[in-house]
Amino acid sequence: MSEYWLISAPGDKTCQQTWETMNNLTSKQNNLCENFKFHIPDLKVGTLDQLVGLSDDLGKLDAYVEQSTRKIASYLGDVLEDQRDKLYENLQANNNDLTTYITRFQWDLAKYPTKQSLRNIADIISKQVGQIDADLKTKSAAYNNLKGNLQNLEKKQTGSLLTRNLADLVKREHFILDSEYLTTLLVIVPKQMINDWNVNYEKITDMIVPRSSQMITQDNDYALCTVTLFKKVVDEFKLHARERKFVVREFTYNEEELAAGKNEITKLVTDKKKTIRPLGQMAEGKL
Repeated sequence: MSEYWLISAPGDKTCQQTWETMNNLTSKQNNLCENFKFHIPDLKVGTLDQLVGLSDDLGKLDAYVEQSTRKIASYLGDVLEDQRDKLYENLQANNNDLTTYITRFQWDLAKYPTKQSLRNIADIISKQVGQIDADLKTKSAAYNNLKGNLQNLEKKQTGSLLTRNLADLVKREHFILDSEYLTTLLVIVPKQMINDWNVNYEKITDMIVPRSSQMITQDNDYALCTVTLFKKVVDEFKLHARERKFVVREFTYNEEELAAGKNEITKLVTDKKKTIRPLGQMAEGKL
């Protein structure tokens, strides 16, 4: 982004004469810069005492506005994450990019009536910036909550088979469903003990369906296996499996719940993306 200066030039008889003099010297003759008129209406200046009294307050207000603007830009940069290079195009004012807003600036008479005193206009700006800060706090809290929830769900989709979400690894055909007597368990087997599992899982307890185990997947340390047995021996199987260092994962295959879980991730991703744009436009028409 280019650098822009606000210049107050010594006045000639008319503003236009001042503009032409400065533009000729800095732009047309020496090509030092490109100039734009920054339109400010005739404001109610008031007395010298009033101006002196307002001077310090305007300095503080200027710092406050800049701080709030930088805060929004900084937070939006964090929100964009790996798309931080698109920060500039996401920052807008009055539906314009910042360059257009600055070079074609128009005073908003509806928000800042020229009939008001400078003190009143300064108070209006201060209140609006305060509201922007409050909005940023609310929106950033909502975004951080979304981000945290999404990160928690994403962590469950990765990592060790001991802890990760198994929903995207299993299929309906891996389970015995709607049986009055039989059920299918998911067992985490250390990789160095896969052969031990295959040889001995039918002996862990009685009432295990022979040759019912199948390996669904494996990672660097563990394999995810199934076993089908009678419901009445599930607790006994879990106890003896743990003694052999086989971990039974608590899992119930329910297609509606699995679909809801996947939809939750999709919704969080969508909501997170939707949050980015309003943050960029938060100060639109206000700062």
